[in-house]
This record gives sequence, C-alpha cells and structure tokens, in this order.
Amino acid sequence: MTKTGQLRDLSVRHQQLLRLVELSVTLNSTLDLDALLQLITATATELLDCEAASILLYDEKNPRLYFAAATGSDPAKLAEIPVPMEGSLAGTIFRTNQPIILNNAEQDPRHYSLVSDHIKFKIDTLLGVPMPIKDRTVGVLEAVNKHDGVFTDSDVAILTVTAAHAAIAINNARLLSATRQALEKVKETNQIKSHFLSLASHELRTPLGIIIGYATFLQEEAKGELSDHAQQVLNAAAQMRSLLDQMNNLTLLQADEMEMRPMKISIQDILNFACDEIKYFAARRDLGLVYAFEDDPIYIDVDPEKTTLAFVNLLNNATRFSPEGSEIVIGAIEQGDKVMAWVQDNGIGIPVDKLQKIFEEFYQIEPPNTRRYGGLGIGLTIAKGLIEVQGGKIWAESEGLGKGATLKVLLPKAD
Repeated sequence: MTKTGQLRDLSVRHQQLLRLVELSVTLNSTLDLDALLQLITATATELLDCEAASILLYDEKNPRLYFAAATGSDPAKLAEIPVPMEGSLAGTIFRTNQPIILNNAEQDPRHYSLVSDHIKFKIDTLLGVPMPIKDRTVGVLEAVNKHDGVFTDSDVAILTVTAAHAAIAINNARLLSATRQALEKVKETNQIKSHFLSLASHELRTPLGIIIGYATFLQEEAKGELSDHAQQVLNAAAQMRSLLDQMNNLTLLQADEMEMRPMKISIQDILNFACDEIKYFAARRDLGLVYAFEDDPIYIDVDPEKTTLAFVNLLNNATRFSPEGSEIVIGAIEQGDKVMAWVQDNGIGIPVDKLQKIFEEFYQIEPPNTRRYGGLGIGLTIAKGLIEVQGGKIWAESEGLGKGATLKVLLPKAD
C-alpha cells in the first residue's frame, strides 16, 4: 500500500473512532428504546459504509431471535419474521458468541433467506456480531452489502465495539421501561387502595353512628350490668370511629387535600393537648406520662389540630407497645431555628433495619398471624404526612428489639 493509501486509511479510522465516541455519548443519554434501535442501525450503516444494518434481540419467554430494527424497514413487518436459533446465521452468532463474515451470503446454507424474501431485500455480503452485556448475550447486530469491496477484520472490530455499546444502552432502556410499568401498576394499586379507604370510612360511619346512638340511649336508661355492657359497646365504637378517622386522614393526605390552618402556638400546648387525648388509655395500662420540657413557651407556626393529631398517633404507638407500669417521656427543646420534640418509651423497640419502614402504610413489625398488638399500621404514616406537609421532619431511633424507641419531630420555630 502506498503512503497516500496509508494516510487515507488512518484518516478513515480516525473518523470512525470519533463517530464511535459520539455514538457512546448519544446512547448513554437516550433511554427511548425505539429511538435507540434506529440510531444504532443508522450509525452501523454509516461506520461500515454498507447498505443496511439490523438488530435481532433474544426473546427469553419464547426462546428465539426476532428483528427489532433494520435500516429502511418497517419494524412491525420485521417482527413477524421468527428467526430460529438453529439453522440461521444470527442463531449461530448468538449461540457461539462469535462474529461471522459472509462475503458470499446467498451461497452459505446458514443464510436465512426468509428475511430477504419478506422485506424484498437481496443480501450479497453480511457481517454479524454478538451483542454482549456482562456474562450474557442480548442479541445480534448485522451489517449487509458493503458498498466498496467486502467486509474485513477491521469492520468486525468496529461493529463489535458498536454492538457492545448498543447492548448496554438497550438494557438500560429496557430497565427504565420495566421500572415505569412497575410504577404505573403501583400507582394504579394505590389509587384503588385510596378509593377503598375513602369508601369504607364513609360507608361505615352511618351504621357506626346508629350503634353509638342506641348504645348511649341504653346506657342512660339501663342500670347495673346492662349499663356496663352498653359502656363496653360505646368504648368499642369509639375505637372504631378513631380507626375510621385515621383512614380518612390517610386518604386526604394521599390526595393532597388536607387543609392546613397554621397559627402561632407553643409546642408545650400541642404536647399537653395530645397527652390529654391518650391519658385515659395510658392510665388503663398503668403507664406514667413524664413531661421533659420547660414551662417557658417555645412557639411554632403550625396547624394546632393536625399537629396535635400527629403527636396523638406517636403517643398511641408508645402506649400500645410499652409494658404495663412503665413510663413514656414527652419532651421538647429549642435547637437554633428549629424545635425538637420527642416521645420516648421503654417498649418492644424497633430493629435497626426497620427504622424507616415503620412509617410505611400498613407496615407492622409483627407477623400478621401472630400479632399481639392492635392497630392498622397507619398511625405513624399519618403522623409523618402531617409533620412533613408543614415543613417538619420525623424519624425513629432505637437500639433494637427490647430496648425501647424514641420518635423525634423537628419543626420550624415561629418568628
């Protein structure tokens, strides 16, 4: 080869390498699968100076190869062509994981003529390489009909690099697509769940109101043991109404329809209101409520009703999981421009790896078939939503099972 020819070849190789770098950047920034496939075939055709290129991907559910894209061809029409793993050139490349050059394709028995017949495309020369990712092959990249001469080892090297980049990009696009589909299913499931919660909390209120009304009437009219029975019905109904209120609050939070009316109020007042709500239940279990905050008011700017409800849920959680006769500490302190409040118990504790999960909807530390403690598992979820919607933070701390837990809340201090 003359010096002029060598320089020309070097220039061509240089341009090809630059194009490969550009392709790599573009592939890594494109996550639309159809756009990726068209880009890969167009780039392969350009780099190898050939008439067309095609991508065959492996179908894991129905073990075979299928055409996913080809230069100038209808993808839907190509997808109709089943490419067997045995007896086809693409199948051989896929199974052996080795490139193949055919510079007289029609004379080779491995050439799958059905493709040519189907898309009315005559194939003279062909180069095919596997598309590897990690320890597996996802498909085959083919280039056909070299414009000037035949396919060479240099073409194999270029198409192999292109195929490697393409395999990674296609895998990423597939993962994104699968993630989006999963998220859509989760979204649909959450909508169904929210609708059920809203419907159930609404429909159960009417019969519950009737039960409370008749039980109140019976308690007023009855005496002795019958009056005690009526009180038990009222207590159970009150507990059920509390559960319905929680279901309704969760639905409102999920739908972003919770109305907030912020005002300046002290954290001490909020905590006292919350303790008043649960002191009867705490007394029934001989639980002591210990206050760990100063009398001097520390002001926050929050919705008093909703913030009190958040701390009621934290206190309900503490009373439910604390052993009888133990203490629950309720505290608050200033921390710069924030106010820290907490509820600390000496109960069953929380495994370290579950400190975040306890705030998830309907999550229970206990297995459902061996539960000893009540509740729907949405109290902490509601508390988290009510605190965070007001610009606060909430988290749990525990050294593990049997070592108690502390639920902490950080709220902005009022000006």
